[in-house]
Amino acid sequence: MAMLKQVGLLAAGCQPWNTNVCSASRDRFAYCATLAIYIYQLDRKFNEFKLHSIMSEHTKTITAMAWHPRNPDILASASADMRICVWHVAEKRLVQSLDNPKGTPQCIDWFFHEADCLSYIFQKGPLFIWNYRQGSGGLSQHKEAHGFIYDVCQFRWHHRRIGKLVLGHVDGSLSLFSPGAKPQKHVFRPETVDETEEDDPVVALEWDPLSTEYLLVANSHFGVRLLDTEGLTVINTYTLPSAAVSVHTLAWVPTAPGMFVTGDTQAGVLRLWTVPKSTPLENIKVKRTGFHALHVLGAYTMNSHREVVVEEPVAASSTSSAVYRSNPASSTMPPALIVCTFLDGGVGLYNLARRKWDFLRDLGHIETIFDCKFKPDDPNLLATASFDGTIKVWDITSMKAVYSSPGNEGVIYSLSWAPADLNCVAASTSKQGMFIWDIGRGKVIKRFNEHGRHSIFCVAWNNKDSRSIATCGSDGYCVIRTVDGKLVKKYKHPMPVFGCDWSLTNKDMLATGCEDKNVRVFYLATNSDQPLKIFSGHTSKVFHVKWSPLREGILCSGSDDGTIRIWDYTQDSCTLVLNGHAAPVRGLLWNPEIPYLLLSGSWDYTIRVWDTRDGACIDTVYDHGADVYGLTCHSLRPFTVASCSRDSTVRIWSLTPLVSTLQISVIAKRPWTEIFAMSQEQAMAAGAAPLLSGRVSRDIRQRIEALPPQEQYIGALQLFAEFFSPPTGTKNLWDLVAVIRGEEEGLDPQVYRKGIMHMKHLTSYRASEAQELEVVRMSKFGSGVGAQSREDRLQQAAGIHVKLGNLQRYCELMVEVGEWEKALSVAPGVSMEYWKSLARRYAKQQVQEDKQDAAPYCVAVGDVEGVVDFYTSRGELQDAMLVAQAAQEGMIKFGQSTESNSAVYNGVAEECEDSWLLLHKASRRLADWYFQDGQPMLAACCHLAVEDHKLAMSKLIRGNELELAISLGTAMGRTPRLTYLATELLAQRCTRISRWDLAVEMLQWLPNSEAALARFCISYSGGAAEINDLHAKAGLPDMEECYKKAQALQEEEQGLEAVKYYLLSTYPEQGLELGLKTVKERMWRDDWTVQDVAELVQFMGCIRTDRLDGPKCTSLRTELLTVSAYVGVLLAVRRGYDAIIPALFQQTSMLVDKENSNWPFSKDQVEEELTAWKAEHVLYNERLLKKDWAEPREE
Repeated sequence: MAMLKQVGLLAAGCQPWNTNVCSASRDRFAYCATLAIYIYQLDRKFNEFKLHSIMSEHTKTITAMAWHPRNPDILASASADMRICVWHVAEKRLVQSLDNPKGTPQCIDWFFHEADCLSYIFQKGPLFIWNYRQGSGGLSQHKEAHGFIYDVCQFRWHHRRIGKLVLGHVDGSLSLFSPGAKPQKHVFRPETVDETEEDDPVVALEWDPLSTEYLLVANSHFGVRLLDTEGLTVINTYTLPSAAVSVHTLAWVPTAPGMFVTGDTQAGVLRLWTVPKSTPLENIKVKRTGFHALHVLGAYTMNSHREVVVEEPVAASSTSSAVYRSNPASSTMPPALIVCTFLDGGVGLYNLARRKWDFLRDLGHIETIFDCKFKPDDPNLLATASFDGTIKVWDITSMKAVYSSPGNEGVIYSLSWAPADLNCVAASTSKQGMFIWDIGRGKVIKRFNEHGRHSIFCVAWNNKDSRSIATCGSDGYCVIRTVDGKLVKKYKHPMPVFGCDWSLTNKDMLATGCEDKNVRVFYLATNSDQPLKIFSGHTSKVFHVKWSPLREGILCSGSDDGTIRIWDYTQDSCTLVLNGHAAPVRGLLWNPEIPYLLLSGSWDYTIRVWDTRDGACIDTVYDHGADVYGLTCHSLRPFTVASCSRDSTVRIWSLTPLVSTLQISVIAKRPWTEIFAMSQEQAMAAGAAPLLSGRVSRDIRQRIEALPPQEQYIGALQLFAEFFSPPTGTKNLWDLVAVIRGEEEGLDPQVYRKGIMHMKHLTSYRASEAQELEVVRMSKFGSGVGAQSREDRLQQAAGIHVKLGNLQRYCELMVEVGEWEKALSVAPGVSMEYWKSLARRYAKQQVQEDKQDAAPYCVAVGDVEGVVDFYTSRGELQDAMLVAQAAQEGMIKFGQSTESNSAVYNGVAEECEDSWLLLHKASRRLADWYFQDGQPMLAACCHLAVEDHKLAMSKLIRGNELELAISLGTAMGRTPRLTYLATELLAQRCTRISRWDLAVEMLQWLPNSEAALARFCISYSGGAAEINDLHAKAGLPDMEECYKKAQALQEEEQGLEAVKYYLLSTYPEQGLELGLKTVKERMWRDDWTVQDVAELVQFMGCIRTDRLDGPKCTSLRTELLTVSAYVGVLLAVRRGYDAIIPALFQQTSMLVDKENSNWPFSKDQVEEELTAWKAEHVLYNERLLKKDWAEPREE
């Protein structure tokens, strides 16, 4: 079982060095970090893009990528490692690679008319064409595209005209090739280049999607032009607001022929253009940082069945006025999603029609992350230091960046938080010395230059003395100074010093790692500049050292020789050498609770978990795509770990599987001696189970013992659940439990309001938030996007109807020309019923067009369900839940149905029932989103917020958070059946870690536990003595006695009990034979039900598989598999487990077909039942679509 489980990912940003680094295909988009490609895919259930996969095979910077124009599963990438890779995106695998493309490809593009051909070029050419299906043998050269005067920086094949090609050069010129025509090399050079003799490279090229001649081109300085490549003429030149504005990226809008977008390089201004007009139609400031690249997808909308559909391009000439499908009343913005990447590494998906971000992941690192550290006083904040010259601070509960340093620091190698709550970070750089950044003030407040211009590889703030900071660098010195700049010590080393670390038990003890292969220990309290100890043994440079937080005098060192050495300062010796890494070791981390547990990261891309009692590597993870540099531990949750890497990602890990027995022991009410180490010798005992030894666990124990005796168990469940679990959702979950239990006085409002709130607080907290916004932002409220111009003829007709007093006709004409506001303002003059009818029509149209204005009109006419569905379809699930809760509290009144002008609700009772259903529907939708996103704790919070305890428990159990499910169920006391289920499942987990004693003890908690204990003992695979010992603990006879009892029960015709005891005996095969016979007899009855045989089949299914390996048991094994599959599918149908039902039916059909036993069901019958279930399932889904609500099914 894996000991280190990934629970979070901070993705890398998009690199800003190369141009072809973002692309899209149908329902996917991708961008390139330095070493990996991030693929996002549309989740059609929730109408949003989610991270699908990370492709990492390149060892140097990726230079370009391109999506196959015909096959959305194929993607190609090129890199500075002189390698081209072809990926299968859906299968997340490398299909083919070209390992020697004769250079570093700067641009790649698929040849549109040859399905398997990819082309690339570097420098002055030639242009290579590679058929990847043929491997390295499929490489050839373009006959004409070579011999250029200037380097090629862009090229594009024409998507409609076979063989037509354009290449852009660094001097600003273009080269054109077309079959049957004379090549045109270095044409269309901007005039300004000729005048200034300064290069103006081509930065973007895009063929008109609906033309064979027209080309959109952008130069770095000259701007954007539309060219006729047949007539070699410039059709239009587009004017930017000033000479200071430049464009490095552009794209056509496929849903609006004749429209294209550009992104400014200096600032995040997105400009929308139409071909005939030389100035932009719209200028939208979307971000402060400049654009790097963009790509336009189609628009994804929801149809009447709540399914995601894609807007297709409109067939029209791009040189005509822009056209796109839209309602006459819609705004001027075409429907499109724009993949945007920025110079600071930010990546987003901008919804042009809505004028808002559908997705924005800001402030990602764009280069190697060398170090990461949790903040001591607020460990949910994680700081990272990168090659890109910035420090970023992340909130790991939301996985978002909350602070970023000013930058321009060169390479930042290391960082260290100030102790306690000083809110400062010290960082070491390659050329700028060491600096202290004040997070709250957002600026650098101190700089230190004792190392001169030499690189500083490590910085360490003394946790025992907040005045002292140590640094070490390439000048061979380890410098200790105070925060006000006073030099304390300057220790000379014979070679560069790469690592330093303060002892956690002695404020004057410091260790260093040096390129001379030695580890040194210095003591500041002496007057000497010489080390107290020098430890030798490594065969290459020592990069890092780390003192143990729990074992005084113990430290470890990691080296380029690939080993980790454990040193005992008190014994002057190396006590252990850890071998396993295949490359230099970088990150080192001692666990602050388990004294022998050590983690390491290496250039071999792995993180290893070590048991330093015997040197065993107990787990290795390979998730990072490059060198692993930094490792750090959450100070309040010691089994939550973060790592950083050259792949530019930060990953959050949980070590809980390693110590799962401790959490189970808490749940099982075991004595403290089985949870805490009473001495260091006990904690370090060879082969012993892990025991807690750290400060945080001691504090928790003291808090529990201070509680009244009747509250201690629930307190222990809560405190240890938070202690063992990662931070996302756990605190929120227990806050909701406190609300349900009426213990709200201990809630922190500032923390509680940021999470999922209980339904009784939701509206009041949000109303308070709205009042705050009104005070702060009142002056910022505006009127939104203006209406489009309308036809004068209809306007004049409407004016005539006003003069005639025909106000209703005036309103209808205003609607026809899109002047809804005028129509709605006059409609009350006809009647209030007419106004409501008109408002419903307007709301319905706004919903169809996905406009934000839909919400207030839906609320005004009482269409609560409509506004909930509206927010749900936009993926704004928390807003949907807020509206449903407001309706439940009567703050929004139900009105007439949107489907009928006459149907009204019949009173308060019906309104309450409908609002209650809507509230639960919204909470379930939000819970499903969190669950699918891999966050079962937050999913459970959604159900607890509306006091749906069963579904909350179900989400935790399905998410394998069994310890938390038991703790929650015990604390609430309202879901005993699900608590028992979680207990039984946790007992099964105990068996996988060989803790059978714990498993038996937990099963004995269950009411009527005899059956569960019997199933448990039947499945045990130890020797006879061990099995009999387990039987004794479970209160069962030994194996021989079980056999005798089974024989007696069989004579008494007590089939179920006889089968059970045979299976517990030395001859379980007899139990299987008798059980199958009994099942057949019961199933041949006309009135049998699945409950008649389910328990019997469950007992038989627990039989040890080694007892079925013999030739005599072959037929019994097949019969058992057959009946298990059939009974399983019937139970799945009853419980609504739709996802597994077809597979179980198919498995049953296959087994019945193989077997000739006398079962009361045949292959034909099974297939008929599958067909019947599918038909019923289709009808159920149709009813669900019409009603859009179903009563909760058993989970």
